[in-house]
Amino acid sequence: MAITLKNAHDIEMMRVACRLASEVLDFITPHVRAGVTTGELDRLCHEYMLNEQGTVPAPLNYQPPGYPPYPKATCISVNDVICHGIPGDKTLKNGDALNIDITVIKDGYFGDTSRMFIVGEGSILAKRLAQVTYECMWLGINQVRPGAHLGDIGHAIQTHAEAQGYSVVREYCGHGIGQVFHEDPQIVHYGRQGTGLELQTGMIFTIEPMINAGKREIRTMPDQWTVKTRDRSLSAQWEHTVLVTPTGHEVLTHSALTPPPPPGSSYVTSFAAAA
Repeated sequence: MAITLKNAHDIEMMRVACRLASEVLDFITPHVRAGVTTGELDRLCHEYMLNEQGTVPAPLNYQPPGYPPYPKATCISVNDVICHGIPGDKTLKNGDALNIDITVIKDGYFGDTSRMFIVGEGSILAKRLAQVTYECMWLGINQVRPGAHLGDIGHAIQTHAEAQGYSVVREYCGHGIGQVFHEDPQIVHYGRQGTGLELQTGMIFTIEPMINAGKREIRTMPDQWTVKTRDRSLSAQWEHTVLVTPTGHEVLTHSALTPPPPPGSSYVTSFAAAA
């Protein structure tokens, strides 16, 4: 596993890219409402990236081996879509739960983050799943420090999700990130404490648990991108990009409207670090 430890310049550039990615989510928040299409949300995000930020949407035309080029600037995954939902003509309605996943490129560095949104009031199930998934992400983040192990992150997430009766998607995971969109290490959201790679200062990676209300099995749609729950249960996801610091961690994907962490989280933002 080839791990790229970031130097001081890399870290400063990543702080900028990650803040910009988060600011796209700030921008789009008031537009998420009943009657809007996911394609319109994608268009608005894309124009904001290009015209206001001077960033490039990393997903657009992204093509891993064996996949067709991804056709949009964002991923918008609604209800039973776990990840990689392609924006299009789907009109949002009251009660829909959706994840908007943003990755921007700024001066050659990638910033990656996602948030959950619920249109209108939403069901108790949707709100609870989104909340527990948010807690899962933060429980994983709270494990990050030099000398900890990747298994500590996965264990914290899996334990909390399964204690609430939910399941953890295993086919997709977090990843290292920097001047490459996806690099080592892979950050799986299940595991055993004390196992896996030992974390080192200078690592930057995403923590992005995908949690299903039902079973963990998936099905991939004919477009080869959209991934849904096999049992059609709801799915939720949150994502932050995190730096391993000498004393713990720093959340890089933070902006004015970033939701606060759950009580008891060890929370350091790039704003606080820069102060």
